[in-house]
Amino acid sequence: MPGPARVAALMAEMTLEEKVAQLYGVWVGASAEGGEVAPHQHDMTDSVDLDALLPLGLGQLTRPFGTAPVDPALGALSLVRTQERIVAGSRLGIPAVAHEECLAGFAAWGATAYPVPLSWGASFDPELVKRMARRIGDDMRSVGIHQGLAPVLDVVRDARWGRVEETIGEDPFLVGTIATAYVQGLESAGIVATLKHFVGYSASRAGRNLAPVSIGSRELADVLLPPFEMAVRESGVRSVMNAYTDIDGVPSAADRGLLTGLLRDTWGFDGTVVADYFAVGFLMLLHGVAETWADAAAAALEAGIDVELPTVKAYGEPLVEAIREGRVDEKLVDGALRRVLLQKLQLGLLDPGWSAVPSALAGMDLSDPAHVRARVQLDGEDNRELARELAERAIVLLRNDGTLPLASPRRIAVIGPNADDPYAVLGCYSFPSHVGALHPDSPVGIVLPTLLESLRTEFADAAIEHALGTSIDGGETDGIAAAVEAARHADVVVLALGDRAGLFGRGTSGEGCDAPSLELPGAQQQLLDAVLACGTPTVVALLAGRPYALGRAVTDAAAIVQSFFAGEEGTGAIAGVLSGRVNPSGRLPVSVPAQPGAQPSTYLASPLARTSGVSTIDPTAAFPFGHGIGYTRFRWDQPEASVTELSTDGAVEVSLRVTNEGDRTGDEIVQLYLHDPVASVVRPVQRLVGYSRLTLDAGQSARVRFTVSADLASFTGLTGERIVEPGLIELGFGRSSGDIPHSLGVTLTGAVRVVDHRRTLRPGISVERG
Repeated sequence: MPGPARVAALMAEMTLEEKVAQLYGVWVGASAEGGEVAPHQHDMTDSVDLDALLPLGLGQLTRPFGTAPVDPALGALSLVRTQERIVAGSRLGIPAVAHEECLAGFAAWGATAYPVPLSWGASFDPELVKRMARRIGDDMRSVGIHQGLAPVLDVVRDARWGRVEETIGEDPFLVGTIATAYVQGLESAGIVATLKHFVGYSASRAGRNLAPVSIGSRELADVLLPPFEMAVRESGVRSVMNAYTDIDGVPSAADRGLLTGLLRDTWGFDGTVVADYFAVGFLMLLHGVAETWADAAAAALEAGIDVELPTVKAYGEPLVEAIREGRVDEKLVDGALRRVLLQKLQLGLLDPGWSAVPSALAGMDLSDPAHVRARVQLDGEDNRELARELAERAIVLLRNDGTLPLASPRRIAVIGPNADDPYAVLGCYSFPSHVGALHPDSPVGIVLPTLLESLRTEFADAAIEHALGTSIDGGETDGIAAAVEAARHADVVVLALGDRAGLFGRGTSGEGCDAPSLELPGAQQQLLDAVLACGTPTVVALLAGRPYALGRAVTDAAAIVQSFFAGEEGTGAIAGVLSGRVNPSGRLPVSVPAQPGAQPSTYLASPLARTSGVSTIDPTAAFPFGHGIGYTRFRWDQPEASVTELSTDGAVEVSLRVTNEGDRTGDEIVQLYLHDPVASVVRPVQRLVGYSRLTLDAGQSARVRFTVSADLASFTGLTGERIVEPGLIELGFGRSSGDIPHSLGVTLTGAVRVVDHRRTLRPGISVERG
């Protein structure tokens, strides 16, 4: 029997209560006590009587591994037992979908902590990100997980926002291409990927978590929506999660035009839409657009949210009662249920003979937990090697006066609050920071060498002295004098600054950890200035979740090495860059500001926004989007365009020759920017429309070709339609958004052309070596 027919037959057998039970999830291990790992968790979490729910069935299980530290083998065994209870305890025996966080690796105790998404963006390497996601998905699938709540496709609009570390960057094309690759990798492992947060969350006013969003229709259509559109069209994604925020007074959880009209009717998405945690209830409690739980359920269902997570407050008894009373149409439930069951069918959960035992436990004697303890490996050498490769490709060298790579220094002073902190490489959704921090007596579960330890390994012959200087955000200055003294007696200083990841005020970066400005937290700038003033060559190493203004370091530091929570192999990657073992090749996914108060600002700025002399606040970046240098030299020459004119439905091929003129192998990232000098609405001065990462040996050349459809010049016009206008455009080959050495003018001819969601989203790219 075909899948839809099987689902229809199953639905015909279900009572209303059994239907509704498939539309919510429960968080069995969540506690209303202790630190929160979700907003308003204490207010929204009730004790769950699973036995009372089971006769009706259950749609989803929330975070069976990511709620408390548990040996992964025992966690898998516990999930098996829970699934067996669900199947045995309900009339229809439908297993639940088990979901987990996987933003920077599977959020389970003992699982590999990969670099955060901002590092994915810095790598400009979709294929490597895809490989990482496949590895994450394989690990999740092996222990019985079906759905991953990642990736984040929010485009950074204000770097003060705490969740910048979870994003891929400030450019929609970079975000879309990297996120699409991640989804492809996760889905190839059989895990349902979840696009989030749809849409606008990153544009919250003043960078404040859960603040309202005030943006125009063009910013929504041309900046925030394109990454989601690309992922829906190209990745095979099977789930989308709504954003908490409201846009112009309409919460996304109640926005039918967004969740149904655009996502399903226009883009053709046929997967499930799941609520961000407690978002359905927030329609009543935080947004004030629903009076009762039933009203909230009705609004969310009508908008297009299929599954309430991770609670039964709205989609449970209140929804059933509202349907019985005729206040909610049961057809809404049927539509959501059909999508949920079709997805369970895809996952094999409705197959005859389905087994709850995942591959990691196959063949084990499950009758005695002692037989399975420590038998599941989620952080093997293959994982760590991949984490190492991504960390190395994501390190961005911002400045270097020739001090790097370090040539056998005799005395190194390693200073700063992130020098000897093992957590300095972890984002807020890594298990140790997200959950482990609430269980201080539990072991970390993975090996996390500090930067100090990695430098002692990398520079085994050097005398290394360590001084704290100050904490991340305590503001202490009493240790600065000792740090300066250590710096004076050293040949070189490595000054490790940045963030501590956490949630809801437990860190300086992470969900709910928004920054009042982009000044380094605490007294770190004072420490930086004091160390620079002593005159010893200073390498500033940033281990952070967002970019920060660095004051005089931009001109006075010997070198600046930027990393964005580079994961468990991150300190080794930084040490490798300092020694020269690693040739840095990352590029900035977000601009580094020159002033701490210049937010909100991204490189996607109009000519008016770049006008100088009209304000005391200059938004010009110290280091622009796309910037990064390495230890070899690349010559760019022979730019060519196949035509100088093309119609508004045509395409042009532009190419450039790149030659490695240095004495070592290196990676160059050729970025293609589009400039539209005159348009019917204001356009950003530059906009990324393509990029290519090249690895070239010393002396080797390659020609990079981009086939650019006129569709890539499209934008939202005066009428709200997406159009391609005739006129001159310039296609620039950039080392960054602020360094475009070659630009080719092409004139679009013909009439204004209207395009839609079927337009070309990326250029064709080819590389000819030799």
